This record gives sequence, C-alpha cells and structure tokens, in this order.
Amino acid sequence: MGRPPHFSLIILMLSFTFTAPIASSATFTLVNQCTYTVWPGILSGAGTQPLSTTGFALSSGDSFPMSVPASWSGRIWGRTLCSQDPATGKFACATADCGSGTVECSGAGAVPPATLAEFTLNGAGGLDFYDVSLVDGYNLPMLVVPQGGGNCSSTGCVGDLNESCPSDLKVVGGGGECVACRSACEAFGDPKYCCSGGYATPETCGPTPYSQVFKNACPRSYSYAYDDQTSTFTCASADYIITFCPTPSRSKKSSGEAIGGGGLGNVSLVSSRAHFTTQISCRMLIFMVAILQIYLWRWHH
Repeated sequence: MGRPPHFSLIILMLSFTFTAPIASSATFTLVNQCTYTVWPGILSGAGTQPLSTTGFALSSGDSFPMSVPASWSGRIWGRTLCSQDPATGKFACATADCGSGTVECSGAGAVPPATLAEFTLNGAGGLDFYDVSLVDGYNLPMLVVPQGGGNCSSTGCVGDLNESCPSDLKVVGGGGECVACRSACEAFGDPKYCCSGGYATPETCGPTPYSQVFKNACPRSYSYAYDDQTSTFTCASADYIITFCPTPSRSKKSSGEAIGGGGLGNVSLVSSRAHFTTQISCRMLIFMVAILQIYLWRWHH
C-alpha cells in the first residue's frame, strides 16, 4: 500500500523530539552558613529577565530557593553589617552595599569590595558558564556547587581573606576590624592593576603581587580581569547551590558576632531542571505518537 503522505515529515518530527535540547528554568538555592545575617543582592544582566527578588535578608542557617529563567545572566553577592536608619528609613550595608537605600537592590550592583558569583545560563553550546570573582575585591567567603548536569566542578572562595588582606587594601569597620579587602585597582586606580589603558589586553595585563594574594587564598576564583583559564567553569542544565561562609569562620571580623555554626552540612538539591527537561521530552513524545496513530488510522479508513 506504500507509506502515507508526509510520513517522512512525521519521522523527522519524532526524531527532533528525542534530540532537540530544551532550555528550562534552573533553581538557585542560596544558603547562609555564616554565623550572622547576610543580605543577598542580585543583579540581572542587560537584556535578561529580572528575578522575582533583587535583595532580601537571609538569617544564619537559613536557605532560600528561587527559580531562574533559562538563558539568565547576572551576578549574586552577599551584603554584610546592614541596618536601617530609624530616622530616615534608609537601608545601608557596611560591605557590598548596592546603594538603593532599601533591602531590594532594584537594578543596582554591588559597591566594591564584594565577592561575586557570576552566571550565564544556556550560553555558547547550550552550556552554563559560572565563576566566583574577586576582581572587585572580597567581603565574605562564597561557594557555588552545581547539582545535576553531569561531572561539573564547584568553585568559590572559602578562605577568610579579611584575615590575610594586605594592610593597604583593608576596609576597616567601626570596631577596628577588617570587614572587607579591596582590589588593588580600587585602592590605587593604577591601569596596571585595573587592566585598562595600556594594560587592556591579556598580553599586557598579568597577575600582580596583590592579585596573587587573592589567587593563593582562592585558586579557583578570578583574581584579576584576565584570570580566565583557571576561573571560569561550565555545566549543562544544572541547578546551583550558592553558599555564604561554606566553612566555619575562625574570626569575628566579618560579623562582629560570636562564632559558631558549621559548614555546608546536609544541604541537598535534586536537579529539578534536568527532571523538568526530561518530563517535557516525554510529554512531547507521547503527543507525537498520538498524532501519528490518528494519522495512520485516518489513512487506513
């Protein structure tokens, strides 16, 4: 009897169902293992959909999951030593403040120094690109752990750089303690530290004694603008846990509070992103098979 008309097209559609990648939203879970409250700030990249929140309070020991759109890019950081002025109502933080005057950052970025987690989801080749950057300085430890997506690497800065910060880079708090560590670029404005002017290429801008302090403490983090080879990581269709203070701190310098608490603990996150993609693929397959059955029935009758 031969094949029904357009049978090849149906087979092609079924093949596409099996092979076509489907971009789905990711889940980012922010975890605070510091012994003090952290106020995460979130800035979406230009042209990408903003998240449901741009800033909030995260108490010690708490976690906060949030849905992140496919192809989102942006950065996440932690603000510390924050308070609201009782007279004016203005909200401000001693480190990594976004200058909005409120808990929500509302499109404003972190004022250096700030430890930054940076993401581009579903980028080149359908991969996620992520890193933890100290290019704008350091204010607290941070760790990014992918969940699902295959054999993906964790990255971050888990050491307390406030303890080893060079004296000419220190940001000193009201009690005389170091609460953040500036980059040499911010501290001195010299093009050789900023990778600007005559130092604006990878060939002319290399590591400096100051950036090397950061790199020695946190080998997987960006320490200067062209520190790409050991600092950018990729993963496919993963969810992410972003942890502040992933290991216990031995000092009070970032918080002004008593030390306690533990490391990452038993934080667990099943990759809902990969599960969601599989779920959609299965539903599409069932739908296409049903269409094929109807088509064949009509052709026979």
